[in-house]
Amino acid sequence: MPNEIILELKNIKKFFGNVAALSGVNLKIKKGQVHTLLGGNGAGKSTLMKIVSGVHQPDEGEIILNGENIRLQNPKDAQERGISIIYQELSLCPNLSVAENIFADREPMNGIFINKRKLKDITMKLLQEIEMNLSPTTLVKDLSISQQQMVEIAKAISFQSEVIIMDEPTSALSSRETEVLFNIIDKLKAKGVAIIYISHRMDELLRISDEITVMRDGAYVATVKKNEANMNNLIKMMIGRELNDIYPKRDYNLGTETLLEVSDYTKKGWFEQINLQLKQGEILGIFGLMGAGRSELAQGIFGITNPETGTMKIKGKEVKIKNPQDAIKNKIAFITENRKEQGLVTSDTVKRNITMLSIDKLLSKFGLIDDIQENEVAKKAVLNLNVKTSSIHQTVNNLSGGNQQKIVLAKWLETNPDILILDEPTRGIDISSKNEIYRLMRQLARKGVGIIMISSELSEVLFMSDRMLIMRDKKLVTEVAHSKTTQDEVMLYATGGK
Repeated sequence: MPNEIILELKNIKKFFGNVAALSGVNLKIKKGQVHTLLGGNGAGKSTLMKIVSGVHQPDEGEIILNGENIRLQNPKDAQERGISIIYQELSLCPNLSVAENIFADREPMNGIFINKRKLKDITMKLLQEIEMNLSPTTLVKDLSISQQQMVEIAKAISFQSEVIIMDEPTSALSSRETEVLFNIIDKLKAKGVAIIYISHRMDELLRISDEITVMRDGAYVATVKKNEANMNNLIKMMIGRELNDIYPKRDYNLGTETLLEVSDYTKKGWFEQINLQLKQGEILGIFGLMGAGRSELAQGIFGITNPETGTMKIKGKEVKIKNPQDAIKNKIAFITENRKEQGLVTSDTVKRNITMLSIDKLLSKFGLIDDIQENEVAKKAVLNLNVKTSSIHQTVNNLSGGNQQKIVLAKWLETNPDILILDEPTRGIDISSKNEIYRLMRQLARKGVGIIMISSELSEVLFMSDRMLIMRDKKLVTEVAHSKTTQDEVMLYATGGK
């Protein structure tokens, strides 16, 4: 029955120590609708969804599912009751296959043995449903981040749940994959499935939501229907103030010096015949669909992989970047798209993460780390980047995504780079944190740092770039000026339509 309430949360409270993560949240989720949760990093959205999915138990409040007051003991209990979740941070086992990840602990059996043929068949059917051309036997570690995200989506759908929670499901997806996901959501809605959707992408939620609930600082702010919502009012509710000029404009002149020049860079299957230049103080955007070769090119410039042919010049001098250590010595910094696995030691402190690349500068004459100096460096970085943390000694894993991303930036800025490569710099962070990172990019460029920005968010590349390079099939296909192009034109180049 349409609009029938399937899940209701009443006065949900959750404390971690003396800190109130949730302070009396109320929510009503209806069958066959997309209910979006909107709020900044630290607003309590993910904590609330962990309660709904059985990871945490509320300290106070009620969970009512299909009219029954329940208490979810653990995630398996939630799944058995028809609630599944797609986490923002991937939770797959890299050394298992796609099929093994999707149906872990639920494999079809033939006696005491797994029926591998049936497992492969049902996985293939599921992958076809989400338009994913992939072998069920492929190991997850061999997949790209976006492919792994699609496997997470397939896993959630496989439970045949009544309520599916999607926490930033498109943060690693291309525009085409996002469209596939939206089609899947439409089909699920038609079956009466309720979707709880968390996203920081305003254009997405205004498109697919039926209702939008705004949270701030662990508290419920308001619920509005999509046709009553507009971006400015949602942002004001979310952060408690107006947020003008999300994309700060350039108010400085570009330098004349060429910091980086890459000529005929080629590694078959990775990137081919790449020619690009990066000027002092320039933000050079690179856009392309999944598989276009954007991240692979960044890895080639930074020395994670080596080209088979081609040359690189830094400030006019030819250099050989054989590994990341060579890149760092040549004052190149690289923030990868996967901050959890490649950018942070999440079990370590804010301080140690910030100083890990510049620890040599903090050694005393006896070869020991000068703890006082290290503390000063970390405190200064936290202050300059407005990192919200209780202490420089706090564990990074306990921080929001936006603050984690700032710590990755802080770590690399301590190396004083001339060239900064940003691969998906605002993936999975709220609009306020995005604005802070955009402003930091402008500040760095004003000081003469050359920035290469790779992003799947087309509006981000358009408004932040001084020039845009568009990639398709591992090659650069054209260069455009953001002031002389449109999103439609960029997509035509990226898809091969122009």
